[in-house]
Amino acid sequence: MRRTARLLTGTALAVAAAGLTTAAPAHAGEAAYTGETAVTGTLKVSPSSVVPGERATVNTTACGGHGAAGDASAVGAGTFTLAPGAHEGEVAGEFEVPPSAQPGTYEIVATCGDSGRRVAGDLVVTLTPAQGQVYPRGSVKTGVGGALGPDPVRTAAGVAALAVAAAGGTWLLHRRARGDGI
Repeated sequence: MRRTARLLTGTALAVAAAGLTTAAPAHAGEAAYTGETAVTGTLKVSPSSVVPGERATVNTTACGGHGAAGDASAVGAGTFTLAPGAHEGEVAGEFEVPPSAQPGTYEIVATCGDSGRRVAGDLVVTLTPAQGQVYPRGSVKTGVGGALGPDPVRTAAGVAALAVAAAGGTWLLHRRARGDGI
């Protein structure tokens, strides 16, 4: 019985290990299978992080300077064209991220016109601009009031009342512990 259990456990581990090695992510320049065709190379997305409504530019040298068709439908921008760029052997294109885009990471894909080769890159959509962090201002309207409130005199009076109550309570407990009674 133990031998059968070990054999089944070993077989299950071997199958799991084989599944992990075939599902490993591809690094830049390696091919990864996306279900349709292999994706090779990289697609540079600039800026890599955008706010909904901004434009993003993509470029790649994987197409050898020939045109390509871009697909940004994952973020809701649809298709766009990549044409020969300013640098030798590069194609470039741009698209606008729709104002309705939700925060997250989206895969942008380009398919080379001459070879059908696919390259991909990531675009991050955020709600805050990349230039600097936006910090909240003001108070939260809960209806309870703040710790320091709008009137520091009332706050000081409240703190004094709490201090007198604490001192009085301590004095009464001390008298009771001595047996003086109340």
